[in-house]
Amino acid sequence: MNRRSFIAVLPASLLTLQASEAKKLHVAIIGHTGRGNYGHGLDTLWSKIPETQIVSVADADANGLAAAQKKLSLKQGFADYRQMLSEVKPDIVAVGPRHVDQHRDMILAAIQAGARGIYVEKPFCRSLEEADEIISACEKAGAKLAIAHRNRQHPVLPIVAELIQDGLIGRMLEMRGRGKEDARGGSLDLWVLGSHIVNLACYFGGDPIACSAVVKQEGHLLTKADLKEGDEGIGLLAGNEVHARYELAKGITLYFDSIQHAGVKEAGFGLQIIGTQGTIDFRIDQEPLVHLLPGNPFQPLAPARAWIPITTAGLGKPEPIAGLGYKVSSHEVAGRDLIAAIQENRTPLCDAVQGRQTIEMISAAFESHRLGGKRVGFPLATKVNPLTLL
Repeated sequence: MNRRSFIAVLPASLLTLQASEAKKLHVAIIGHTGRGNYGHGLDTLWSKIPETQIVSVADADANGLAAAQKKLSLKQGFADYRQMLSEVKPDIVAVGPRHVDQHRDMILAAIQAGARGIYVEKPFCRSLEEADEIISACEKAGAKLAIAHRNRQHPVLPIVAELIQDGLIGRMLEMRGRGKEDARGGSLDLWVLGSHIVNLACYFGGDPIACSAVVKQEGHLLTKADLKEGDEGIGLLAGNEVHARYELAKGITLYFDSIQHAGVKEAGFGLQIIGTQGTIDFRIDQEPLVHLLPGNPFQPLAPARAWIPITTAGLGKPEPIAGLGYKVSSHEVAGRDLIAAIQENRTPLCDAVQGRQTIEMISAAFESHRLGGKRVGFPLATKVNPLTLL
């Protein structure tokens, strides 16, 4: 689809769904107060979509469940999400907890209960082994699964891709991404926030071909003795400094780096595509999402250059979609895409296969480190957390 035709259908795809789907889709929410809660608004997003109705919520924490029922104006609530799914049999299940060790079981239970769509907080799951199990279950049941990498569903991405193809930044040289580099800097940052970056990079650079990386803890190369149970249900983890290099299918290299307490909070959180004639910058979860700095990045110009926003209308043009930033950050755009995928029997814009790819890229950094920084190719030989093999 070219840019003109994409823009022609864009507002309708954001603001309305197929008129033939008269019956509201029933949504059940799974949260876990104290263990990842409800993610970043994965419970409330459905109230913004008239085509859906939240019918129930589950939370193993009694106080959390009561609070969720009040917030969502629900009489029905369950301590056991499996019981909820069995009794309610919703069309869509929102898997909200940020603690990733719960995702596999919750997703499989939703599929078994007959859910047509599942929206899950990132990171997707803990390992390729879990990802393959989920993908297989989705395929057998015909369920659509979307992952909350909400910038991957941002409607400006195909506009940027076309501008790059038309030569806006000349030849692409490399991509550079960083996490938030706060207290989570390093390995946890790669998992929780770097997942956004590597996922987005593949949209422009293609599938990963190989990875080489090193992971450090307090300045020394990570060893088995450094490992402990990681936060947010990640599993065995350590390292407050990560440096990874990914070779992508389109011939461009992605560099991802994260250092704990590296500087100004969130200042580096984003992705840059660097070309011979300019740099395209993505500031994650901000609006406008994308800006261009024209000119060769290695030859500063006088007078000083200015960053130019890129919107769904194009380079330097006002954003025509009212409230787009909020629609993306609140997951409304992603939720509508999942519903459209169900109605049209198509793949969501950020599906389980892409989620698996993101998990494989994260795992590859640790596998390369485990092998002494060796270049490792895709697909990875191991499907478990590589740090468990140190």
